[in-house]
Amino acid sequence: MNFSQIAVLLSVAAFFGIIVKKINQPILIGFIIAGFLLSTSGFLRGTEVISDLGKVGITLLLFLIGLEMNVRDIRSLGKAALVTGIGQVAITFILALALGLILGLDMLTAGYLGIAVSFSSTIIIVKLLSEKNTLDSLHGKIILGYLLVQDFIAIVILITLASVGGGSVGFYDYAWMLYKIVLLFCSVWILSKRILPSLFEKFIANSQELLFIVSIAWALGISALVAGPLGFSLEIGGFLAGLALSNLPEHLEIASRTRSLRDFFLTLFFLSLGASLKFEGLENLFFPIITFSSLVIIVKPLILISILGLMGFKKRTSFLAGAASPQISEFSLILMTMGVGLGHINNTYLTLTVIVAVVTMTFSSYMILGAEKIYSEVKGFLNIFERKVTYDNKYVVNKNLSDHVVLIGCLRTGPRLVSYFQRKNWKYLIIDFNPNVYKRLIKDKQLVLFGDITDSDILKVANLNKAKLVISTIDNVNDNLMLLEYISRLDKRPQTIFTSGSRTEAIKLYHAGAGYVVVPDIVAGDYIRHLIKSYGLKSNRLTKIGKNHYQRLTFT
Repeated sequence: MNFSQIAVLLSVAAFFGIIVKKINQPILIGFIIAGFLLSTSGFLRGTEVISDLGKVGITLLLFLIGLEMNVRDIRSLGKAALVTGIGQVAITFILALALGLILGLDMLTAGYLGIAVSFSSTIIIVKLLSEKNTLDSLHGKIILGYLLVQDFIAIVILITLASVGGGSVGFYDYAWMLYKIVLLFCSVWILSKRILPSLFEKFIANSQELLFIVSIAWALGISALVAGPLGFSLEIGGFLAGLALSNLPEHLEIASRTRSLRDFFLTLFFLSLGASLKFEGLENLFFPIITFSSLVIIVKPLILISILGLMGFKKRTSFLAGAASPQISEFSLILMTMGVGLGHINNTYLTLTVIVAVVTMTFSSYMILGAEKIYSEVKGFLNIFERKVTYDNKYVVNKNLSDHVVLIGCLRTGPRLVSYFQRKNWKYLIIDFNPNVYKRLIKDKQLVLFGDITDSDILKVANLNKAKLVISTIDNVNDNLMLLEYISRLDKRPQTIFTSGSRTEAIKLYHAGAGYVVVPDIVAGDYIRHLIKSYGLKSNRLTKIGKNHYQRLTFT
């Protein structure tokens, strides 16, 4: 492949990427279409080189997952993450496996397809939720939780497949596989804790260029070692290489610098995937494509909505969390590609999976972006998914609460306000969607609603029309604007105080009717000016005030 061919390849990929982006679709769909058209036109005849380069993208994708993975994050996101992540994958797999067997597929092929349709796309979901500024919402936290669990399950499956390989497997093969896995993870732990931090600190961390090059070389070198002599796969090597560097103080900088390179090589992976599509005998795949696409688009969200409803979440939260799931993951394509390479399945079912991916990713993009509008149309049919006692009303003992303060968010700023309310003997109600904060408040016997302020049902339970003051300590401008819109429709409107991340957002809140908006950066500047004006620069009074402030920070 010469320079001109590479230039044409990337130009066509960029062109179709722009087109699909314009219609609110994942860019990878454009890359797959570009690869298919370049292949069918005869321009891209041999895909070996581009396929090998695409493997670098997959390796770096797994490298970044290992670099950023923190199992403690799963625990911090609570039981909802584990139950929804494991439950949805298990139920979807069983249903898809049964469908595959009904359609006449052999057990192994049906199993591969069952696993492939069980996972949702972390990259697409996080990107679209970021565009909507809803990652910090209650349903956004739940979504991030079950995606993290699914990524962990996917890694375990990839490790297992890489260990088993294409041959027959007996007890001793499994024992040997388990021994190698334990040995690998122990080696990674020792490297991560005892060796690599000191090496990077002494020889590498002081140069940004060297840090980037060494990190990439480490990722690809460990991948080659794990995939070669140790008999696993490049993907697993990339994951373990990332895991080994995850304890470095510079791991976030490494991740930030590696993403662009990953995206470039992933573009080549999706181009090669599109170029490998073969549509001979597609008429025989039409019904399986419709069947598995329907399972992903309709059944997967219903599974999540049902699980969250049984756990006590309101129907709105359950619906918005489930609405993010109706697509299959990049892991699904990696899994099926690996299955073809191992000889477990033939290329026809890789083509089927790619088409299902395109169909479901296209549909889910519109569903995620329009989830609130869809909910307003179907919420009357969702009552069956909501329990009578939900988190938001379980601990509200006085439904006629009035002349009270409503405090939204109680993680950082909130606790100091609560202590003030208690000294003043004010009635107050806290709204928070962080499971850990909620549990702490319940333990302290605080009056608290577990929910999201974008849910009008939560605001009704909070009796805002009878409140004297509403304080929002969250800095999500869209959530705060929705809250102000709700308050503007009340017959009796409470006083409002908001916090904002920037001057521009503060102005938006004022235009929407906010009573007062605190901008931390501006407040900090004003207070520093006050300190200098009051205590000067030459006296030791500033130092004494600082020591008093230190005591307050330490013991309050």
